[in-house]
Amino acid sequence: MSAIPKRPCPRALVTRPRAEAMEIAAALAGRGIEAVIEPLIEIRTLDLPAPSLAGVQAVLCTSANGVRALAAAAAERAIRVFAVGDATAARARAEGFARVESAYGDVGELARLVRRRLDPTEGRLLHVAGTAVAGDLAGELHEAGFSVERAVMYEAQATTSLNPATAAALSDGGIGLALFFSPRTAAIFARLAIAAGIAGRLGRVTALSISPGADAGLVRLGFRERIIAAAPNQAALLDRVDALMEAAS
Repeated sequence: MSAIPKRPCPRALVTRPRAEAMEIAAALAGRGIEAVIEPLIEIRTLDLPAPSLAGVQAVLCTSANGVRALAAAAAERAIRVFAVGDATAARARAEGFARVESAYGDVGELARLVRRRLDPTEGRLLHVAGTAVAGDLAGELHEAGFSVERAVMYEAQATTSLNPATAAALSDGGIGLALFFSPRTAAIFARLAIAAGIAGRLGRVTALSISPGADAGLVRLGFRERIIAAAPNQAALLDRVDALMEAAS
């Protein structure tokens, strides 16, 4: 009696910078999904002096890249850290920061968390950021009376082309899911897909975006389906992956 052939392992495109992509790949592997890692942004830590934490009551981190840059530049670990989401908070804890809170969402949720937890009279806030900043975190907090200093500690450089093997897999059905974690990476992917000539050949790929802003960057592309996470965080995006896998089983 011949063995029943195994169903092929589904494959998902992961567009995050490599360090974060590896973490997502592990989460997908636990779900029986093979990750195809295609970083659309390369992170380069800037060679600058560490920002002064004197008079700072808390550090605001809107990405895990900011956490890594801060951890590499400064030895202080007792400072309060407010993270935009669960992945960023997890990275802060892994780097040894002891007082970490997560907004479990986006920049707007982070601003609301800070307003609830902190007092503007207790000291300034330090936002560790890259050269490209999404949202207006400082503006929202300034309106609430906070003093916010931005420390640009890393550069996020966009990739200039898709790997030809990745482009071929997307167009011929070798990749069934594509995950997008920010408006910027979605916009970069759209530009590169158009340049590679596959914008209209994505009819067998489902796009999963972490937010409506990320999804908006994909409207010109011919995906089979576009789905948005119920909340702007990694856990909610993976919930959508789970629902798709269950529906396909």
